[in-house]
Amino acid sequence: MLLTMLFACASEAITLPESEGDLILQDYPEDAEGSAYFAQFTTVFGVYILASADVADDKLTHAAHVMASYIDNDEDGEPDAPEMVGTMVDREATLMMFATEREARRSGVFRSPSMDEIHGQDLYDDETNEPGRFDAALEEVLHLITSAGWAHTWPDELGESGGSELADAMDVARGGHYTEIPDSYPAAAWYHYDDRTCEYDCMATEYVYWALTSLLGAQEDRCDELADEWELCTPEQVEQTDTAVYALLTDGRFPLPTVLPDGSYEAGAVSR
Repeated sequence: MLLTMLFACASEAITLPESEGDLILQDYPEDAEGSAYFAQFTTVFGVYILASADVADDKLTHAAHVMASYIDNDEDGEPDAPEMVGTMVDREATLMMFATEREARRSGVFRSPSMDEIHGQDLYDDETNEPGRFDAALEEVLHLITSAGWAHTWPDELGESGGSELADAMDVARGGHYTEIPDSYPAAAWYHYDDRTCEYDCMATEYVYWALTSLLGAQEDRCDELADEWELCTPEQVEQTDTAVYALLTDGRFPLPTVLPDGSYEAGAVSR
């Protein structure tokens, strides 16, 4: 799914509601900025997840567990990369959940000047942990972590602008350096993203999502479904074909996830 940057990060962040603690479902204060859109929230190592009233508790809980597992992949109760989480918190990285995309658009949140300082990512109840459907939380939560955290903590390596190691690997995967979607990709390309609303940094966010989740085994049963955009659906295909991104994500320089979240974070339970 296309990464949707709802709100741009600015130099001075707004004040989000004070949290009672991580992994606690809390009511969103009626007098706080954003109360026109959100009714509940939780935090995960200080990173906010905001949700409308129509988001079910179990969906909010699931998203929080996925985020916690990505950040604390060994589930010892501590972030694997505290400096990266600090970057996310400083940038007001926020996951925003609505029942559906239609609800989000009708709410007016996309146009809200009061939320301009938040680095946001959307996720919807109807695509989260739904039986028979790929769990979008695995994608959208990771998008927020990589774009707001990885890219700004390790910009030379995992940055989303041209010239980083990640960007250089993506240029190889696409068969060239394209700041806009080309009319067609070279036949040898294995990453051929085609959404023309997606700029270069967005394309990099999508690319690292495909690469990492394929390495973690999330895409193995979706090869035919993904082939128009991403051809390396198994760990072996990534290792053998996209050698640059494989080395970047597995050489141990960064404490990146090695286990795919399953929605059950063992180091802590969500409570209300």
